[in-house]
Amino acid sequence: MTETLFLTSEEVAGLADPAEYVDAVRDAYRQIGEGAPAEPRTKLVNDEPPGFLTTYAAVLPETGVMGGYTYSAGFGARDAWFMTPLFDAESGEPLALLDGASMNPYKTGAAGAVGVDALAREDASSVAVIGSGAQARGQLKATATVRDLETVWVYSPTKEHREAFAGDMNGEIDAAVAAVASAAAAIEDADVVITATNAADPVFDGEVLEPGTHVTAMGQYNEHKRELDHATIERATYVPDLRARAAPDGDAGSFLSALEAGVVDEDHIHAELGEVVAGVEPGRTSDDEITVFDSGGTGIETAASAYLLYEKAVDAGLGRSIDFAPASEALTGE
Repeated sequence: MTETLFLTSEEVAGLADPAEYVDAVRDAYRQIGEGAPAEPRTKLVNDEPPGFLTTYAAVLPETGVMGGYTYSAGFGARDAWFMTPLFDAESGEPLALLDGASMNPYKTGAAGAVGVDALAREDASSVAVIGSGAQARGQLKATATVRDLETVWVYSPTKEHREAFAGDMNGEIDAAVAAVASAAAAIEDADVVITATNAADPVFDGEVLEPGTHVTAMGQYNEHKRELDHATIERATYVPDLRARAAPDGDAGSFLSALEAGVVDEDHIHAELGEVVAGVEPGRTSDDEITVFDSGGTGIETAASAYLLYEKAVDAGLGRSIDFAPASEALTGE
């Protein structure tokens, strides 16, 4: 039997700060850019009751781990559960099983911040956030660790939500955060635009983006979700987390819509984020360039963040051991 550490969501909540997540995720993307394997999500959709089962994974050989998410969402309970298995990349043995719900906004936010760090102008100091939920909070907290932010404008359709977001974030990051009444007002003069929504249609007009703007879009995780319009995709240096997500059978909704409309072709994909982080491909090449990081969620940030939390939990004496039987013992057919 192999002892595996089980960690609850409550045990790992608060164990790492946003900057630690960003450092772990940045290094993980570097490994992928240098050739480590990762695959985009596999999504199985159920009609009745409506829901989906999703998996994705990555191997991080230098970190020494591999893993990712398996999660369900919807179905009869109308909720979601995030299970995160973590394996030793040398032995293949299971190291840990995490309840991954509480880390989700932080690991996803860290991926967005790595995108900002790799693609936004060095002097970027103003941010527009479209969306005001948990993912928007994670994105902004992480972004504040890679740029010296001065002003943040947030828009979401419900006034109470955007005002609550602004009030909370004013106390959590060293920048002035204010709610505004429209997406157009949010993105005006913003150096970085972050979209973190469930929108099926574009959430701002890409024609009005100022030269030099960076956009991180993280709500485009299926082919029917289009936070970004065709103009944004066409004008931008486009970088997805994984190139396969922007292929015709992928789930990068905004890019696929622009591709289908003939606005861009597959050569418009500049590079994967890992290739930019690893220095295999260039990132931003001029201050006037518009850049897009399309973040749909991968096993890269998930495995890196899970290992960060696993190490901290071990040091803190958290969790309990559960036993897994190796196949050499249990796979007997008896």
